[in-house]
Amino acid sequence: MSMIKGVKKIGLASDHGGFYMKETVKEFLKKWAPDVELIDYGTDSVASVDYPDYAQKLARAVQSGEVDYGVASCGTANGISMTLNRYEGVRAGIVWNEEITELIRKHNDANILAIPGRFVSLNDGLKFVERFFSTEFEGGRHQRRIDKIHCK
Repeated sequence: MSMIKGVKKIGLASDHGGFYMKETVKEFLKKWAPDVELIDYGTDSVASVDYPDYAQKLARAVQSGEVDYGVASCGTANGISMTLNRYEGVRAGIVWNEEITELIRKHNDANILAIPGRFVSLNDGLKFVERFFSTEFEGGRHQRRIDKIHCK
């Protein structure tokens, strides 16, 4: 499989509930995509932290173009994705199987993969990362829908 065309930088973020998933994903991406720069926005341990602090760093990085895509994780992936999706141009999708992972790329042009750290295995999380970065956006009718997402 190959990475999404044009990916040069990927941002990573988690809270304590997604810390092990983030670290596992980071090590996987270092081997699977060695030419891609990884930027870790934290957290750096399993000590309790507030997910918005790390989600906001990743969201700003995606929004500004500092990174091309992101991978985020918290216990359920809900809190971190709720925060991420408050930023215009950021489309974080929560995944729990490979088909959903593929569809958030194909149909929603998701630019952040949100993985529930407490509800999927580390191995499944890596499968989702590989599927996410191997799937391209279909465009067409889906672009029209994406253009309607953010409210002013």
